[in-house]
Amino acid sequence: MSWTADDIPDLTGRVAVVTGANGGLGLVCTRELARRGAHVVMAARDPEKTDDARAAVLAEVPEASLETVPIDLASQASVREAAASIAERHDAVDLLLANAGVMAMPERRSEDGFEMQLAVNHLGHWTLTDALLPRLLAAPAARIVTTTSIARLNARPLDPANPNLDGEYEDWRAYGQSKLAALQFAMGLNAALRDAGTSARALCAHPGISHTDLQKRTVREGGGGRQGPFWEAFAEQRGMPPAEGALPQLRAATDAGARGGTLWGPRWGLSGPPTRRYLLRRASIQAGVADVWRASQELTGARMDVEAAAAAARARGAA
Repeated sequence: MSWTADDIPDLTGRVAVVTGANGGLGLVCTRELARRGAHVVMAARDPEKTDDARAAVLAEVPEASLETVPIDLASQASVREAAASIAERHDAVDLLLANAGVMAMPERRSEDGFEMQLAVNHLGHWTLTDALLPRLLAAPAARIVTTTSIARLNARPLDPANPNLDGEYEDWRAYGQSKLAALQFAMGLNAALRDAGTSARALCAHPGISHTDLQKRTVREGGGGRQGPFWEAFAEQRGMPPAEGALPQLRAATDAGARGGTLWGPRWGLSGPPTRRYLLRRASIQAGVADVWRASQELTGARMDVEAAAAAARARGAA
């Protein structure tokens, strides 16, 4: 039988952080995790839209335990402020769903000077994860789920010498690079968590083609070239509804049988029930993990020192 949201186990007492929680797949993840008893921290950029999303979840799941935290993943300062707020309120974080993202945007830079898609899709989540590591390792068996895309399949690996694609920018290339980096981040993080002897695990998921606002936003903002309108129409006509597109993330985050370092997505690539996906070109993808790690550390200053965080957690009696 296919895995559905009804298969999510009881999450009473667990704390989940979901980025991009005020719409699309993030809103579905928020609703379903809350439905199963998790306290969900809705981390999103637009406070008014987030308040509306919170009200929508409560209308459907009156017993939902929710809080909101503003975060702009394009701002390292905002990410650190959000992480500090979450850490102040919660001694442990059980689930981190790095869901938020942008796609094939026209060339622009974040306030920190990073290429915008790399900033939002990867570097913001890198710094958020780094800042929350003490709280994640304080949980009995935390899971960190990053979000990739089928665009990774044609992506060029991140070049540490030119991560922002200076003089080489192309909207789909930048998108693919950021989503491949998200996958490589999960692979490298899981290996580091395992090597440090922790019970935490990192996984990755992709939603296939889901009918959310992602494609529409790309077209609205003038990105995607000729492919933009095509993918907008394809998602509208053939894409999975958000309730189905969110299932790979939810399964990666909650299925007891989902092992660290694995990729989850629709069975037929673009659509279908959530299942484990085997990685093509695993060796070459793995070879680029060190480059992603080094570039992320240098760009953000966030060291992602899992060994030190694990040692500190053990000293407190966790990990």
